[in-house]
Amino acid sequence: MDTPVPHPEDFAHIRIIIGMVLGLSLARLVNGLTRFVQHPGRNRIYAVHLGWVIFLLISIVHFWWYEFHLSRIREWTFPIYLFLVVYTMIFAALTALLFPDQMNDYKGFEDYFESRKRWFFGLLAILFVMDVGDTLIKGSDYFRALGVEYLVRQAAFVLLSVSAMFIANKRFQLALVVIAIAYQVSWILRSYDFLQ
Repeated sequence: MDTPVPHPEDFAHIRIIIGMVLGLSLARLVNGLTRFVQHPGRNRIYAVHLGWVIFLLISIVHFWWYEFHLSRIREWTFPIYLFLVVYTMIFAALTALLFPDQMNDYKGFEDYFESRKRWFFGLLAILFVMDVGDTLIKGSDYFRALGVEYLVRQAAFVLLSVSAMFIANKRFQLALVVIAIAYQVSWILRSYDFLQ
């Protein structure tokens, strides 16, 4: 049986929907960050919240970059398409959680983030699990090329995200986001410098 040859328009079609959702996610983060410049006295910056904003900015740009590997898929199915749309929507939900439409019920971003952190970290854990599915979709060769570190990384991020849902210690929260940003940057530079 011949392996089907992917039609270039299949990938372009998927890329458009992913790009739209990720574009909205990036716009939400950028608009949220500009609020601090537009209205510096309205809401105080909370380092943990700002750290996760930076982490998501890096992660969304990274996600958009490595999704180019979807071009390797030989046969597109609706379940694969749906999985990718849901995966992308998790990014949009996380950005909406970081920058809500209004902050009237909260004293600031610290109060807001602490009251919504279980939702945020729960979705973050789901995102890391879905990343494994996304990697498997790209093929076993791609999955193996990432090495054992990839699975350890994903498991650690899931466990830390679930732990962060219940740990109120702000030093732990700050250390977690700083380590997450540093590791994410390191991982990107070591694993995805070039499209191969």
